[in-house]
Amino acid sequence: QVQLVESGGGLVQPGGSLRLSCAASGSISSIYVMGWYRQAPGKQRELVATLTRGGSTNYADSVEGRFTASRDNALNTVYLQMNSLKAEDTAVYYCNAYHPYYRDSRNYWGQGTQVTVSS
Repeated sequence: QVQLVESGGGLVQPGGSLRLSCAASGSISSIYVMGWYRQAPGKQRELVATLTRGGSTNYADSVEGRFTASRDNALNTVYLQMNSLKAEDTAVYYCNAYHPYYRDSRNYWGQGTQVTVSS
């Protein structure tokens, strides 16, 4: 089992910045792909960013150039630096980790952290 704990959400004004963190514990290794997803009210959960252990990243078009994802394999922690935040970034942000060869059986989610962008 893998446990994921997010932190860093909150209320921020448009144009502001926030940094999310996700600490993983349990039976996780650096091979796991880690990433961030979000779900706004009334919408489906969507990809924000994913990172492989080698540092390759994949971003949603809506956050490209504004958000930066990074990971510290030694600490089993992944981060999401969010800049130039917009009202449409308001959502619950979820950390995710999955094994690339066993995604069906080794796919884990955090409890989520609320990000609200409002003046």
